[in-house]
Amino acid sequence: MTAKRNQILAELKRLYPQAGPELNFSNPYETLVATILSAQCTDRQVNKVTPELFARYPSVEAMAAADVNEVYPIVKSCGFKSKASNIVEACRLIALRHAGQVPRTMEELTALPGVGQKTANVVLANAFGVPAIAVDTHVFRVSNRLGLAQAKNVEQTEKQLKENVPMKDWIDAHHWLIYHGRRVCHAQNPACEICTLRSYCSYGLGEKPSAQDKPKSKGRPSAESSAERQAKPKWKTSITGQNKTTAAR
Repeated sequence: MTAKRNQILAELKRLYPQAGPELNFSNPYETLVATILSAQCTDRQVNKVTPELFARYPSVEAMAAADVNEVYPIVKSCGFKSKASNIVEACRLIALRHAGQVPRTMEELTALPGVGQKTANVVLANAFGVPAIAVDTHVFRVSNRLGLAQAKNVEQTEKQLKENVPMKDWIDAHHWLIYHGRRVCHAQNPACEICTLRSYCSYGLGEKPSAQDKPKSKGRPSAESSAERQAKPKWKTSITGQNKTTAAR
């Protein structure tokens, strides 16, 4: 497994040497908001709405003082109104509990409304450079097809990837797998004929494991947790009222 793993990771690195986040953000606050919006939505669509959103609400404090009914029209194309509610409530809690600074631990992040483990992993890795592997549908599908994991749900996949991928590569491997899933290893009609990893792939070798193409997370069909999709904020708090660079990863 070690030799195969190293060959797969080396090829993914060769294919996508510049792989990184495709969401646009420049600080931890923007990373958190963009990632919450990206649940069940494309990065491209999120990138269309965040310039206006961040221009109007450029900080945790500004978002914490926002009216959900004014935020929602800006982000409506990214999904449910609960996303707007979660973003505003999360920022209120960050302002009240963390002095306006996005927290840097899994426990603190997942205590925020709308933030599940996947979203927290994305924030930890891309905003703070903390080694983490966020498992979305692309990571789940590609890693299981390639044999980097052999799991039926998101939680097992993350655990196995952390066991099989050196920690120093966790952040990059997350992006490599996403890039490969979006560009080559599609859920339907993957481009196996051009895939340089085909010889390692159960799908490319004719073994087409349907159970490993769609993650099963505690009976749900999506790689997103319910908290990340439609979680209703549980807190009612109140508070009164850069140049773009790639966040550290």
